[in-house]
Amino acid sequence: MNPLSSLGPRLKGIDGKDYGAYQSLKGSYNSDNFVLYIDQIPKDPYAPSFTGIYRIRIEPSYSYIPEDLQENPIRKRAYEDFLARCFFRESSHCSSHRGTGNSGLITIDKPGQAILNRNSVILTDEFIELRFFMGLPANDRLINGELAQTMLFVELPDIIKKTFKKENIDTQDCDMHLKTSQTSEYLRSQLKEHGLICFIANRSLLPRKSGTSELPMEREKAVEFTSPESMEVRITLPDGNKISGMGIPEGISLIVGGGYHGKSTLLQTIAAGIYNHIPGDGRELAVTCKNALKLRAYSGRFVEKVDISPFINHLPSGDNTSVFSTENASGSTSQAAALMEGLEAETDLLLMDEDTCASNFMIRDYNMQQLVMKNDEPITPFIDRARQLFSRKNVSSILVLGGSGDYFEISDKVIQMKNYRPIDVTERAKQIAASSKTGRLIEFDDCDFTIKRRIPLRGSIDPENQYGKKSVYAKEVYRINFGRHIIDLTDVEQLSELSQTKAIMEALQRLNTYVDGKKSLIHILSFLQEKIENEGLDCLSDRISGNLAEFRMIDLACALNRLRSLKIAQ
Repeated sequence: MNPLSSLGPRLKGIDGKDYGAYQSLKGSYNSDNFVLYIDQIPKDPYAPSFTGIYRIRIEPSYSYIPEDLQENPIRKRAYEDFLARCFFRESSHCSSHRGTGNSGLITIDKPGQAILNRNSVILTDEFIELRFFMGLPANDRLINGELAQTMLFVELPDIIKKTFKKENIDTQDCDMHLKTSQTSEYLRSQLKEHGLICFIANRSLLPRKSGTSELPMEREKAVEFTSPESMEVRITLPDGNKISGMGIPEGISLIVGGGYHGKSTLLQTIAAGIYNHIPGDGRELAVTCKNALKLRAYSGRFVEKVDISPFINHLPSGDNTSVFSTENASGSTSQAAALMEGLEAETDLLLMDEDTCASNFMIRDYNMQQLVMKNDEPITPFIDRARQLFSRKNVSSILVLGGSGDYFEISDKVIQMKNYRPIDVTERAKQIAASSKTGRLIEFDDCDFTIKRRIPLRGSIDPENQYGKKSVYAKEVYRINFGRHIIDLTDVEQLSELSQTKAIMEALQRLNTYVDGKKSLIHILSFLQEKIENEGLDCLSDRISGNLAEFRMIDLACALNRLRSLKIAQ
């Protein structure tokens, strides 16, 4: 191992040379407080940041280490997440684009609002390892050795010192970060015991700064969340403190109200509640059962041998909807396929907003039933299956509705949002349903929702492009380039960070090695989940990286189901 100071003469020797000369710096370097590993350097300053692999390791004694981290996975994950945020903040203060391409940058995979398991920071008993990106500087592809020395000898040590040194860590912030994550996780663990699928604490802040931002609206501008008295639940924490808020029970719940009163905002909070959130997010005490699935219609998506017959049957074309396949799904078939794929991946809660649903999948009212007879309508709408889903599969539903009161009759709970405040209007909704019978007929035959365990065929998760070379990358949250195909994840709305998408991209390649034409999709997913739990996110790739974050197996299943090369056994 070389001393860090040995980099100085090397940088002087390659100053002004072609960028490729930076390759000579690869190796490990020892400093007073850390060890720097330069594993891989991009050969071009314009290369994507993930092609560079830089790591630092420090001894735990150098930093502030809270108690019980190794014995408590929730605290350990939150601590690693906290350090990643500290490094991102400190590096943002001193680094910037200085020169060609990514020159001058020192940064880390940017964390979002959720506290996630990441491979950018890894804590062991022996060391803390941080994986970051450094854009070694160049001017027109010629090495800028002077700026490189500043980055390596001044800026990087200063960032490390401010991030990790015990005296520089705000221990109160760190402890709050860990405590918030623990509290959220505990609240989620208590949902089943209280017969709930979701809990939102009083004084939560649901609105975001804008429709494209995950950051909270300023508290003085927003309406704080307050539970209706009839739905208020009090949960006792392990330390004896109690948290009160609105509990949504298992079953079928509706969120209704006028436009712009907060219906979709509430549903978005519920959808985001599958993860713990950072202190100050406003939703850190809003939790949802882990396998909740947000559904929508998405015309044009690929479907491979999915049993959509509980919702769509006797098509005029004669196609068998119990093994339905298409390259170009309609709105209703895409939503039916997503729902049945979700059941296969073991969801226990469906979330839907009528604004993004197929109308004919959700409802067929009395007048339409009179005009178009059931024999001429292949679709059995969700309104006639929702109750069966709950009674037979224990799958609950939360629906945002603004235009269909027919759902009042089958609902267990109706919440009206008024000026961003929830009101329990269940009793009134039931009275309306009882007093104004529409004459609508229930359109279903008996359905037990038997879930078919589909078996992927060997070779159908193909990462090779048309030239026979592996070509897999993700530059956007909702898009993966995979071999010859683009996986469109637009309708997989619960992904929130590019690092999750990249982890799913790696997981798909790992899945490919497990597919043998015999194991079911769920068996393969379960095997991979166990492997990640035991070995961490690094098991997904053969190369070191620091840009992966945790995802749910149900989201990986969504990605696989949208891969157009996927083939399922008959």
